[in-house]
Amino acid sequence: MGGCMHSIQDQALHSEGEAIPSAAPTSTVAPRKMPKSISISKQLTSIKALGKGSDLEKAIATTALIFRNFSDPDGKLGKATAKNLLQTQFRNFTEGQETKPKYREILSELDEHTENKLDFEDFMILLLSITVMSDLLQDIWSAKIMK
Repeated sequence: MGGCMHSIQDQALHSEGEAIPSAAPTSTVAPRKMPKSISISKQLTSIKALGKGSDLEKAIATTALIFRNFSDPDGKLGKATAKNLLQTQFRNFTEGQETKPKYREILSELDEHTENKLDFEDFMILLLSITVMSDLLQDIWSAKIMK
């Protein structure tokens, strides 16, 4: 799981709808060229199967595209990049969690052994863990359903 890690300064992080580097070719071992910026929403609309997709399918596809846009040519995400994505793209779930021991443990793990990288499965487990312990989840559960 070694290899050189991208510098966070080299990767500008953007929110949905803003320009994000385009996804790599479908092969995770194919080398990436310097892509031009294509927004996540445009990338999603280019995937025909998602045209009539559910909100859940589009949410997972968005996560997959963000992961792939920031991963290296081997399809791995540096821990520093993963931490930055959590704090910028998942901030509504991470805000206010700083005092929770489990959250601090997760961030600490991302700061250690930075030569190790995350694959998509590890990144999704990380997102799920943050979601489950987030105070925002309680707000979501208690939200009134409008008909």
